[in-house]
Amino acid sequence: MKKNRSLIITLSAIVIALLAVAGIGYIFISNLIKQGVVTMNDIMTTINKVGTYFIPIAIILVVIIIALIVFRNRSKKFNFWLKWESLVAFFLALVLTLNIVVFVPMSALFNLNFAKLDQVSASTVAQSNNVNENIANEGTVLLKNTNNYLPINAKNINVFGWASTNPLYGGTGSGGAVGANSVDIYQSLKDAGFKTNDSLSKFYTKYRKTRPDISMMKQDWTLPEPARNDYSNKLVNKAKNFSDTALVVLGRSGGEGADLPKDMGAKGVTYNGNKGDFKKGDNYLQLSKSERDMLSLVNSNFKNVIVLINASNPMELGFLNQYKNIKGALWMSGPGQKGFSALGKILKGTVNPSGRTVDTYARDLNKTPTYNNVGDFQYTNASYKYVNYVENIYVGYKFYETYYQNNNAAYDQAVQYPFGYGLSYTKFSQSMGDIKQSVNGKIHFNVTVKNTGKVAGKDVVQTYYTAPYTNGGTEKASTNLIDFAKTKNLKPGESQTIPFTLDREDLASYNENNGGAYVLDKGRYQIQIKSDAHDVLGSKDYNVPQTVTYNSDNKRSSDKKVAKNEFGYAEGNVDYLSRKNNFANYSQATAAPGKEQLSQNMQQGATNVKNVQYKKSNAKMPTTNANNNVKLAALRGKSYSDPEWNKLLDQLSVKDMNNLITYGGYQTVGLNSVDAQHTYDFDGPSGLTSFMVKNMNTTAFPAAAMIAATWNKNLAKDRGSMVGKQGSEIGVTGWYGPAMNLHRNAFAGRNFEYYSEDSILSGYMAANEIAGAKKHGVYAYMKHFALNDQETNRTNKLMTWSSEQAIREDYLKPFEMAVKDGGATATMSSFNFIGNKWSGANSNLLQNVLRGEWGYRGLVETDYFMGAGYMLGNTGIANGNDLMLSTNGEMGANITHTDNPQTVKNMRNASHNILYTVVNSAAYKNDKGNQSLLLPWQKSVIQFDIIAAVIVIVLQGIVIVLYRRKYVKKVN
Repeated sequence: MKKNRSLIITLSAIVIALLAVAGIGYIFISNLIKQGVVTMNDIMTTINKVGTYFIPIAIILVVIIIALIVFRNRSKKFNFWLKWESLVAFFLALVLTLNIVVFVPMSALFNLNFAKLDQVSASTVAQSNNVNENIANEGTVLLKNTNNYLPINAKNINVFGWASTNPLYGGTGSGGAVGANSVDIYQSLKDAGFKTNDSLSKFYTKYRKTRPDISMMKQDWTLPEPARNDYSNKLVNKAKNFSDTALVVLGRSGGEGADLPKDMGAKGVTYNGNKGDFKKGDNYLQLSKSERDMLSLVNSNFKNVIVLINASNPMELGFLNQYKNIKGALWMSGPGQKGFSALGKILKGTVNPSGRTVDTYARDLNKTPTYNNVGDFQYTNASYKYVNYVENIYVGYKFYETYYQNNNAAYDQAVQYPFGYGLSYTKFSQSMGDIKQSVNGKIHFNVTVKNTGKVAGKDVVQTYYTAPYTNGGTEKASTNLIDFAKTKNLKPGESQTIPFTLDREDLASYNENNGGAYVLDKGRYQIQIKSDAHDVLGSKDYNVPQTVTYNSDNKRSSDKKVAKNEFGYAEGNVDYLSRKNNFANYSQATAAPGKEQLSQNMQQGATNVKNVQYKKSNAKMPTTNANNNVKLAALRGKSYSDPEWNKLLDQLSVKDMNNLITYGGYQTVGLNSVDAQHTYDFDGPSGLTSFMVKNMNTTAFPAAAMIAATWNKNLAKDRGSMVGKQGSEIGVTGWYGPAMNLHRNAFAGRNFEYYSEDSILSGYMAANEIAGAKKHGVYAYMKHFALNDQETNRTNKLMTWSSEQAIREDYLKPFEMAVKDGGATATMSSFNFIGNKWSGANSNLLQNVLRGEWGYRGLVETDYFMGAGYMLGNTGIANGNDLMLSTNGEMGANITHTDNPQTVKNMRNASHNILYTVVNSAAYKNDKGNQSLLLPWQKSVIQFDIIAAVIVIVLQGIVIVLYRRKYVKKVN
């Protein structure tokens, strides 16, 4: 009986130890899932990966149990040793296995989850808040101001609209911003000296406290607006007695993972609002019935109504002119955690709004050129999804200004607010000086801005050009933004002269004929200053006497290699919109696609990726494991082609390179062989955030759309500088931002995260943000490279078809400017395919254009590594993608066929690109190559191991003492 009891106690101890380990693991994993860091699929992948490491534990456990059962009738001495040594052996095996697991397959996750970061200094937090407020001050757009009603003199304001109690600070997903430590609408009004009606705010809070969830996991598109009958007569009468002034807040959310519904009645759209809010065919960017009823109620009872549009996606705003008492309207994209402070100041008049729209506000979104070609389309004979960029180069205002070039009446019927539109509390005049041309092809002119009004304010000078167009020739929009500038704060009567310098090669269009080239056609170019994309303030002619072709004999001065056709394969079998004969093919080109099939050649090309060779070749295996004693820190500041790089790369082992490439999720791993530090890369476009690191005091800045709405390059640089400064202080050197895809359509879920419908505005903003962050040693990942302009099917083998001219002039242009003007050294590729080539393994994009034409030096990382059957580490590194955004190394991220010389060469190139970017970051600012490469959690594990070893030694000592007391003394 005693022997059985002893056996039960021993087995129970083992089971308790196993349950303790399982419990800790469960808590850790549950925390990761709850925070949204990983999905259950990630967990299952990780379990599959680490499962083999626990097989020895299971074997040892089985052997121990068998031994205890089989030998339970042996002598007491034997069973004494067997029992205790079994426990010690199991404990040692468990500790050893856990060490292997945390230091090998789980190290990347541990690096992140147990990151020990510093806090942002109080002075930097204050500076960041100031930048946040400045962006909101200048990025808020005054859309309407009837009879100069704003700013207001009223002291009391009734605030209507449920969104007033739950405003949008940004979007959701990696670029999201929430209301923590923020200034809300009511606080903003209070700080500006206004009193608000508490009865209304309590009414809305009681109606619903939280905003419906729009996330990657699920989307609830409910607009929680009370129905008309919910407003009691008592509530309305009390509001009327409180003030005759009403502020109505309307909000629309968006986020990563889903596009906004084009049809609220479509299958799969979740809406739990009031019955009848939307009918089939209504879209999310229209007013709901409850909102219309609320506006009617307010308009009927209050003579002074102001509307705040709190949305990053351009809504249909025709209602602003349908209610006579709406005297003012403002647009605020997500203003970040402190940006709503601008609202009260603007209403009060202490801040004069100077923002401009970043998109064209169409009156009917169902009639835009892209409407029929945004959404979910699948080939009938293949598993691939697709989207056709049928509008060609005519994105946003480029279509409207060209299509309605000679018909202002029709233009006004189609467009409510042009791109670049915005009012002010004062008036300005702009006068354009004569054009001067220098011998190096530069175009110079001045613009003088004068404040002719009665209050101080800032103005925006917008410079556009019109190129000569030949019917049926190269596609050209009639209006093209080329540069812009924001004035200082001008007092009444004060003037400022702003010099502009343009490069005439930037007036060239891409021509796909004869192998492709940028071509500056001869003829008369109009250089114009405008108040927005539609209204001309001044114009000068610039004549080009002879056509200039920028080919192999005469490349553009900004290019390292001449541009030529790279994306002809991506045009597919699509009828693209053409200006020919006044857009004669408009109806045909912009129609919804029919039942499309994908050719066998295209299907095969999607899987047979270029440059991937697994067969053994006669190529020489690159040197590895050399003992050159070169430390990475010694290469800081050296050129990419410095000979020392080869010596350093020779020191890397295949395992080093594989770990560096594979475990690139939110970090770069440390490498002892070259004294490479571990570094952190964090989301996202709104500022540095991490799901895994708690209590970060970084700033949630305004959405990219609001930054662009400032039309202020200096503020963009200030924002980037603050992100960089915060990163350098807390120990984060990589920033997954800014994002610079285009607002191709109003319904894209991540439009808040992207700047604009225009490539030039986007490019200038991105270049300045990147340069600002770089000043502090933080490398910004420009993303998503490229043509990632919708969320629908983005991870579901989405083939994006576009003309090469549109790809270059619209969708790649912001990235080109970020490289050439901003000095970008980090890039995030995209989930989608360009044509039938995944962007992350597209040598035309990543090698020929990015590194070849533009001269880019730096790393390229995938978007979040989901495998999905096409994201593969091997194909990525063979075609210019260096780093996998993976934390577990599975689903194809891990590099295979490492016995192949070409694979190892690809790994070496990828490692070079990664290490080049990292060593020139803040991580190595003061590193002489002698500091510890162990992370805090690794030191903690080693400390645990030491304690475990001490415990084992102590236990062994106790066992010996017990044995001697129990058995040796009895013998004596």
